[in-house]
Amino acid sequence: MDGVLLLDKPLGMSSNTALQAARRLFNAAKAGHTGTLDPLATGLLPLCFGEATKFAGELLHAEKAYRATVRLGIATDTADAEGAVISQCEVDISEMQLQDVLQRFRGDIEQLPPMYSALKRDGKPLYEYARQGIELERPLRQVTIFKLELLSFDGRAAVIDVDCSKGTYVRTLAADIGVALGCGAHLQALRRTRVAGLTVEQAVTLDAIEALPASGRAALLAPLDALVADLPQVQLGSGDSARMRHGQAIPWSGRAGQRLRMFSSDQCFLGVGTVTAEGLLQAQRLVAENRLPDAP
Repeated sequence: MDGVLLLDKPLGMSSNTALQAARRLFNAAKAGHTGTLDPLATGLLPLCFGEATKFAGELLHAEKAYRATVRLGIATDTADAEGAVISQCEVDISEMQLQDVLQRFRGDIEQLPPMYSALKRDGKPLYEYARQGIELERPLRQVTIFKLELLSFDGRAAVIDVDCSKGTYVRTLAADIGVALGCGAHLQALRRTRVAGLTVEQAVTLDAIEALPASGRAALLAPLDALVADLPQVQLGSGDSARMRHGQAIPWSGRAGQRLRMFSSDQCFLGVGTVTAEGLLQAQRLVAENRLPDAP
């Protein structure tokens, strides 16, 4: 079983639980995800089966998009709806005031990673320290908010669309917006809508998978190269394909450092290669040869 499943993760389920449930439904011997979603969050969770797991890291640095509901007037210790309330006040904020504050968070900003996070200190996740009441110093990190659009505001809850860079904590963004408004806030709900060029509209739920007969589930999988679809595609001749499959670099004219999706002459995905400064195309990550047609 090789391919990519675009899963619409349900509310209240951890990413690993969702992964294991999908793995059982597809009877996949090898599976992995491309970055976690909190149990509170729903939406797009790309999962990899078989040889596709070799490319799971490709999405770790990708731009992501979310639809977030930010509840004003209530701050929590985790910056989301699962945390304990640490402050509460009346909200008297106009939509214009909110729009003015949102403007401050567009572009390059600095965030303080939350204590309730999986970042590690001395081999231990920060959330373990937080559960013991220990607050550690954390360095600020720079992230980029490419888009921050207000969709609706009822005076207490704001629904916003966020496009952001790797490493952005949307719950920290929600809390920081609350601080800037002077009333506090937390992330009430979160839905991931896009990872790189993959969208939640392409995703399928666990219930929908389970409703299908086992024989029909493989049709739900995107191809092996789905996670690197943004890379230029090149086709290799039969001789070059054979050499590439055996780890040999081949002469190539192109920009040094460029990464390419490599296909054989019969349109079989071989893997990802990188153009070297010496004018060679060198394999970076290859699909196992026993998953490909026999080399000529």
